[in-house]
Amino acid sequence: LNKHCMIPDKSMRITVPFGIPSGVPVLTDLLTWNSFLLRENVVCVPTLSSSMLDVGKWPVFALLPPEELRLIRQACVFGSAANEALYVTVNDEVFALGTNCSGCLGLGDLQSTIEPRRIDVLCGKKIVSLSYGTGPHVVIATADGEVFAWGHNGYSQLGNGTTNHGLTPAQVSTNLLNKRVTEVACGSHHTIALTTDGEVFAWGYNNSGQVGSGSTANQPTPRRVSSCLQNKVVVNIACGQLCSMAVLDNGETYGWGYNCNGQLGLGNNGNQQTPCRIAALQGVNIIQVACGYAHTLALTDEGFIYAWGANSYGQLGTGNKSNQAVPTLINTDKERMVEVAACHTSHTSAAKTQSGQVLMWGQCRGQAVACPHITHFASTDDVFACFATPAVTWHLLTVDGDDYLTVAQSLKREFDSPDISDLKFLVDGKCIHVHKALLKIRCEHFRVLLNETDEESIEIHQFSYLVYRAFLEYLYTDIINLPPEDAIGLLDLATFYRETRLKRLCQETIKRGISEENAITLLSAAVKYEARDLEEFCFKFCVNHLTAVTQTQAFADMDHELLKTFISKASRYGAFKN
Repeated sequence: LNKHCMIPDKSMRITVPFGIPSGVPVLTDLLTWNSFLLRENVVCVPTLSSSMLDVGKWPVFALLPPEELRLIRQACVFGSAANEALYVTVNDEVFALGTNCSGCLGLGDLQSTIEPRRIDVLCGKKIVSLSYGTGPHVVIATADGEVFAWGHNGYSQLGNGTTNHGLTPAQVSTNLLNKRVTEVACGSHHTIALTTDGEVFAWGYNNSGQVGSGSTANQPTPRRVSSCLQNKVVVNIACGQLCSMAVLDNGETYGWGYNCNGQLGLGNNGNQQTPCRIAALQGVNIIQVACGYAHTLALTDEGFIYAWGANSYGQLGTGNKSNQAVPTLINTDKERMVEVAACHTSHTSAAKTQSGQVLMWGQCRGQAVACPHITHFASTDDVFACFATPAVTWHLLTVDGDDYLTVAQSLKREFDSPDISDLKFLVDGKCIHVHKALLKIRCEHFRVLLNETDEESIEIHQFSYLVYRAFLEYLYTDIINLPPEDAIGLLDLATFYRETRLKRLCQETIKRGISEENAITLLSAAVKYEARDLEEFCFKFCVNHLTAVTQTQAFADMDHELLKTFISKASRYGAFKN
């Protein structure tokens, strides 16, 4: 390190190049290295100024000029050595670069390219989901619900009925022409797709039943996965190397395919040729699932993480290296989790907390990290860029440049800034600086109020400072910056000011923060403010967690009329059946 930069006073910030050049002494324990960087205030960054998701962390982009990097808005890095990449620019043009194994860059040939080449057929398609296999083959879903695939096709994983490699993107049409696909996921050589109707279609390699057809014959074209998923609505999908997972709208989780490491979570090691419900998660509502090479992570609606499957690198985060054939609750000892991340090409796991902290565990640059470890990263994507092997992206990245302020970014920067404001609100003795013109444009209440007064200062008594500031900030940013419990007060304000969209956003914020402890409180608020969708969501949550919810103080203090309504509705819902 000292060959490349001095270690200055700790108040200074310095940068070091990614990757350690040969001949430079390094700390052999990567976690010690990580701690050292944090302790010494050394920041590992690429030569570009950092952005929300900086593609400069992936070496395949190293030769792109800064002006090109600033145009990238979506990106994916894949391949056996993370040496292939696709990206989408602000103009919705799609480019590819890298070694082009099996024609996986979709350029119409097998030539590798160190410089980006445009994929004309995909330009303007607006990609919403992208996944890849280990062949590799690549599959995307567009905003119009179309599916395109190209690359390796030795097992019909492109879904075109042949085993010929696809050198250019071709639409996957069989059984999907009248469907709108919203999400795709790839295993090593198979593909699954999720439609707006909650149906799952699968095709490709099927040696272990990963296509879910009830046999082990390869599936040359998309086939609907039915069996136990018939008449059920799937909301999330994921693939391990040789297995598939699906999460239903009611929180149930199903798995099928290869299971020799227990990655299906069924309590055994037998392969499954059709979807099987994970019985051990009965009563647990899963909202997201992510698959590693042979392990699975699941996130609950209360922000807990369950893990199961292979564990030779500590990728389950249980503190040991023993495989688990049933879901095991991971003790992160941290706050609520909002995202889990894994990739079928690696044994690395990551998660993000509600406050933005990122944790990692599993195979980290060759080391086995058996317990979740706090990092200095801003996103789970950074974990895979810096510690996974290969260093691929685990999902489609969305990248924001930082060299230009959009209108929205400029407005956000000026919120509560006294420099050029022409109005201030006094709430609970505190000032909030705003701009009259913007408030008139954004809110009918203020259009009327400010046309009737020339006051430069207005006192507010009906709402708290926290709630009112969040409301004004929303007018500048379209974002609610409040924890779920405080969003109830903002829901009250939105109802009072007849702000329909804000009311809906408050409901979504409250949904994300619901727990057994606050479910009844949130249900009561939903009823009070006539938020029907939120009321139904809270009610279903209470029923799904009925035992725990009825033991809370909030349930004991519940309004008598609301309690009668709740019990009656829960009875009709079947909550009290044996």
